[in-house]
Amino acid sequence: MAIMQHQLKHITDHLQQSLVLVGHMGSGKSNVGRLVAQQLSLGYADSDKKIEKVAGISIVDIFELYGEDKFRELELREITALLEHKPVQVISVGGGAFVQPKCHAAIKQKGFSIWLQASPETLVSRISNFASRPLLKDRDPLEVLTQLSAQRDPFYEQADLVVNTDGLEIPESVDKVLTTLHAYFSAIPHGQSL
Repeated sequence: MAIMQHQLKHITDHLQQSLVLVGHMGSGKSNVGRLVAQQLSLGYADSDKKIEKVAGISIVDIFELYGEDKFRELELREITALLEHKPVQVISVGGGAFVQPKCHAAIKQKGFSIWLQASPETLVSRISNFASRPLLKDRDPLEVLTQLSAQRDPFYEQADLVVNTDGLEIPESVDKVLTTLHAYFSAIPHGQSL
């Protein structure tokens, strides 16, 4: 069910913080985020792409050359900067960002988080290049994603909205995110914004 123009306007009228898509690798954060931003006529930013641009190397290389701690430091800095950006925008963050205490706190305080929820099986079916994912390199993807789900889902569950995308193609996930946002903002008493 496609969302109507007046419903999109209703969302943007109530939005005072950037939308932040969180979730596991393969949940569709980048593709869904880009299209949600397009539908809402908002800017779009991918924190991982921003980190690579600033560092001048890939995330895999940052992990290998400098370790995860250095990557998390860069990630926090870039996500904080994206959250400060005006006007509001749609931001996709890496799978581990919402699990890091400082990053989690920044997103909860300055953004509106949406967990794109999906089962480990769905996630594996959506990932095309395992080598570009530091946590999947030379390992069994389903096993890794099952372990990551057990560790990370309790953090993701703290998102402002949860949208299950199992069995959905990207356009359907985009529609579901937008209709869920519209329903959320429609339930807020008139005159209040986020």
